[in-house]
Amino acid sequence: MAELNIVLIEPEIPQNTGNISRTCAATGARLHLVKPFGFEINDKHFKRAGLDYWQYLDITYYENQAEFFEKNKGKQFYFFTTKALHRHSDVKYPDGAYLVFGKETKGLPEELLLENRDSCVRIPMIDEARSLNLSNAVAIATYEALRQWDYPSLLEVGQLHNHKW
Repeated sequence: MAELNIVLIEPEIPQNTGNISRTCAATGARLHLVKPFGFEINDKHFKRAGLDYWQYLDITYYENQAEFFEKNKGKQFYFFTTKALHRHSDVKYPDGAYLVFGKETKGLPEELLLENRDSCVRIPMIDEARSLNLSNAVAIATYEALRQWDYPSLLEVGQLHNHKW
């Protein structure tokens, strides 16, 4: 099975992180959460947004960015930012890719973006839009990578409850 990693650096809004947790659980993506957080992990809004998917979630916590990058040296990172020069859908995501997102209010640090300019990607939107909601951006990015990989190990056909197709 292909491996996809979603990274949230200093997430601030518990509902967004909960929604992203649910997306990761539903797709089999690993979630990496980098502190400091703008909420407590036991926050009821965080837990509620993930609903009953917690048993399917593969999650790792890091104390800070330095620890995250040290423990994941040599990995292929893609930094999602409104400041990027490349479209997210023009990139070919390899197995094991790390899709990295910043905090809701500020995004990723500009120094990190400058150091990794060729790995920065943008989800297109109108010029007047400041940004997408973080959980929506993660969902778009996750499903683009999975689409490229032909949705490995994901159920592609649903069933009706009371009827047959």
